[in-house]
Amino acid sequence: MTDNASDNLASSNLASNAPSLSVADAPAGPLAGRIAVITGAGAGIGAATAHRFAAAGAAVALLGRRPGPLDDLAATLREQHSADVLALSVDVTDPAALDAAAAQIRAALGRPDLVVANAGVMLGAPFDVADPAEWDRMIDVNLRGLLATGRAFVADLLDAAEAGRPADLVNLGSIAAEVVFVDYPVYGATKAAVTQLTRNLRASLGPRGVRVRSVDPAFAVTGLGADMAHEATRAGLDEMRSAITAITAEDVADAITYSVAVPARVNIAELTVMPTELG
Repeated sequence: MTDNASDNLASSNLASNAPSLSVADAPAGPLAGRIAVITGAGAGIGAATAHRFAAAGAAVALLGRRPGPLDDLAATLREQHSADVLALSVDVTDPAALDAAAAQIRAALGRPDLVVANAGVMLGAPFDVADPAEWDRMIDVNLRGLLATGRAFVADLLDAAEAGRPADLVNLGSIAAEVVFVDYPVYGATKAAVTQLTRNLRASLGPRGVRVRSVDPAFAVTGLGADMAHEATRAGLDEMRSAITAITAEDVADAITYSVAVPARVNIAELTVMPTELG
């Protein structure tokens, strides 16, 4: 889930035959005229959210670690939704690379007013045998990457709010921030940090017109966790997901889209999306 192709940042992945970028020509919809940035957009919740935003009329900047899936998604969004799309390979843990991506987005689409910090990794293992390199990776992506993403675009969000337009920063958390999952201590710790960070950002940016929220999925069927090294923990994750009727990436994307489409006076501050069977 890390975005590690910043060397490709100098050029966007826009198809050469893509339509000219013009927010004014965006399709009508609840997000018409808005400019969205989604990290971790190549698959899972990020890709599903990109589909929902484009269908709702937003221009969308896709940030992710692999150019191929981003290019394919961008082409699909243009074909299915007539959307303005920019695809960029960027490392979310590299603040300079994110700043460069932000500049490219402003030049191609305009100043973003909607940012979804979705990039994340989940690597479980018993504490006493876990690889500390996996801990570092989760801290780097789930926390430092989220911090760098918010910092790269906060001036754009404040500008939109000052102009009287909706402005949203959505941080993807997890139910693991509140619930204990054995063998996921560091992942849970990073997501608890996301929850507390989001609450503090809401207190500082909300009075200035920027809506800040956390969206916390539980047992969503995505590729998250597929690359964890500890085989038994990985197998246990599959068992947990198959034991219930799990939610999908599209379910989470629907919730995110609803939360950013409500009137600007409303902030759905914390949103947990979980299977009905869990209560």
